[in-house]
Amino acid sequence: MRDVYDAVADPTRRKLIQLLAEAEELPLHELTAQFQMGRTAVSKHLAILKAADLVKERKVGRETRYRLNAEPLREIEDWVSFYTKFWKEKVARLNHLLQEEEK
Repeated sequence: MRDVYDAVADPTRRKLIQLLAEAEELPLHELTAQFQMGRTAVSKHLAILKAADLVKERKVGRETRYRLNAEPLREIEDWVSFYTKFWKEKVARLNHLLQEEEK
């Protein structure tokens, strides 16, 4: 299993996640049309996302369709939310100090 942070570190993979989040399911040719790269390059990015369990695939005839599995993103959300709280507290303290100085 690949690290979810590593998987979302690349802008192309983040764009793939966005495209799949906006659509229920997309075939490879529709995903490839959104990039200036070939099917092989897009497939390699999808393989990394699949290894992190962010993307699921299913065969429909000769076509492979991809869909987002957003559950692993919860780990990133939890990590970021800690720092959001941290910065909110710091900003609140700074605002309080600035208000005290104005008095």
